Amino acid sequence: MIQRVQSIWLLLASLTLFLLLLLPVVTFPADAPATPAPSVLLYGTLVAGLVCFIAIFCFNNRSLQKKIILLAIILILALCAGTYFTLQQLPGGLTGAKPSIGAFLPVLSIIFCLLAYRGIRHDEQLLRSADRLR
Repeated sequence: MIQRVQSIWLLLASLTLFLLLLLPVVTFPADAPATPAPSVLLYGTLVAGLVCFIAIFCFNNRSLQKKIILLAIILILALCAGTYFTLQQLPGGLTGAKPSIGAFLPVLSIIFCLLAYRGIRHDEQLLRSADRLR
């Protein structure tokens, strides 16, 4: 049952979050001092990616899988807020910063999670209609 479409959406969501570990969120001008990302954001990204990945293997329990997806969306939104507030704390804030590809990856992963949620709901409706036919 791993070939269901929501498994693919969840895999794409987790891959986009893990890709966030490699790509920058914003780029600063050359004269700005380079500061490393706080470990809280690193761990938050790892946790959100792992939650999306774990949701793939809960295909036997659709209600649990839906709850895990909602948890993943909340974690991704918290990660976005934490990233924003962390960038505001940097010297100079976000002045002169240009958004990079990494700024759009959390939004993309939320879209993938929502598509997976929709796929699970579609499966539940299909099972209910099959039960009515019996």
